[in-house]
Amino acid sequence: MFEDRVDAGRRLAARLEQYRGLDVVVLAIPRGGVVIGYQVASALGAPMDVVVPRKIGAPGQPEFAIGAVGDDQVVLDDLAINQLHVTQIYLREEIEQQRQEIVRRMRLYRGDKPFPDLTGKTAVLVDDGMATGATTLAAARAVRARHPGRLVLAVPVAPRESIEKLRPEVDEIIALESPEPFYAVGAWYADFDQTTDEEVIDLMNRTAPPAM
Repeated sequence: MFEDRVDAGRRLAARLEQYRGLDVVVLAIPRGGVVIGYQVASALGAPMDVVVPRKIGAPGQPEFAIGAVGDDQVVLDDLAINQLHVTQIYLREEIEQQRQEIVRRMRLYRGDKPFPDLTGKTAVLVDDGMATGATTLAAARAVRARHPGRLVLAVPVAPRESIEKLRPEVDEIIALESPEPFYAVGAWYADFDQTTDEEVIDLMNRTAPPAM
């Protein structure tokens, strides 16, 4: 059990100590992942930025993920889509809506700053936890498309099944805890209050800008 995201971020940073002093960019998944990312970036002396994946919700069940979008990357759960008889029209509209939301959030959190050049660098992708792994997979593929030299996925807690699903997509996975049964990410935090947009923007402004 983690006390809160700050506690989880500090513990995660300790596991990433080998990357201190290297050419690293920490990429956090908003909103809660930015609290984790700030702790990691501060401990490693690295810049932080954000990558914004968005869940594709099922018709009438927006919390049930049938896929995810990250930049130009789209991840679909074909089994769930077929079982729920989701139409291609619905998918196209939902994907476009989530892409617009990604653009909105990136502008909100980052302003007009250009995205950092990740070529040849170590990209450390962090979140406050991983459940099904759908949005994390979309984020990982979006980061991989920017050609980092090494892609590390680091989360405080995730189920083993999701860890194994993501393993082929990244160079290294660090998960502090992989409990079974898993339940939900928030179940492993004493304090899992929602992170606000204002907190994200504040933490973004407090970290060093990535070198271009």
